[in-house]
Amino acid sequence: MPRAIWKGVISFGMVSIPIRLFPATESKDIGFRQLRRDTNTRVRMLRWDPVEEKEVPYDEIVKGYEYAKDRYVVLDDEDLEKLPLPTKHTIELTAFVEESEIDPVHYEKSYYLSPEDAGLKPYSLLIRAMQAKGLIAIAKVAIRTKERLCALRARGDQLILETLYYPDEIRDPGESVAVDEVSEEEMEMARALIEMLEEPFDPEKYKDQYREALMTIINAKLEGQEVATPEAAAPQPAVDLMAALRASVEAAKARKESESTPAADNGATADEKAAVAAD
Repeated sequence: MPRAIWKGVISFGMVSIPIRLFPATESKDIGFRQLRRDTNTRVRMLRWDPVEEKEVPYDEIVKGYEYAKDRYVVLDDEDLEKLPLPTKHTIELTAFVEESEIDPVHYEKSYYLSPEDAGLKPYSLLIRAMQAKGLIAIAKVAIRTKERLCALRARGDQLILETLYYPDEIRDPGESVAVDEVSEEEMEMARALIEMLEEPFDPEKYKDQYREALMTIINAKLEGQEVATPEAAAPQPAVDLMAALRASVEAAKARKESESTPAADNGATADEKAAVAAD
């Protein structure tokens, strides 16, 4: 378990649950360093003072709010600690709602909430009560330099805190997209395609192919090999919508049938299987 980034209590009515907050996710992105093209020398990003023309040590850096052009109010850690916010140390559950009521666009980042020993029983009670009612909790929490709206939900025996974007942080999509009229036949075919692709969500099925391909190129370069570049797919001509839907349904049906074929048949070619079916 990584180091806790926040410690405090969950306030549930008059019940207090001491907890610690841990990041629930981590990035698996492949990182790159910036190098100078001619020498492969690593480029450093400096904290630079343009007036004195010198690098500034990190311990001399302070936070400044620009209230006018080149005019700043400086805030230090003491100022931030004086903020009159109860959410600096307390996650107060203020409402319980249906999870379906929260548009996924509001979700930002996930954290695990782990109870201290003294809070284990009320922590377990809160999980069981939320699961029994089928609801999630809404609260606020101040993490680092921002007070965040958040949702708490139970997943098994674990509480997860999801930080949420405030409404004014979500961009206006602009003008609504004009919706064309569709025929009942087109709707029926689209529903059939969705039904063919419907399945339980299994996250283990999905891999980061971009990361795998990138590592293939990196390893090939390390070994002095050339990497074959696949040809770009030719642009497809416009087709009739119904024809495209029918073809999609047939392709989905064929894929589902091939996935359900017993392992013993996997060695047979498509032509061999067609010949067997014809017999």
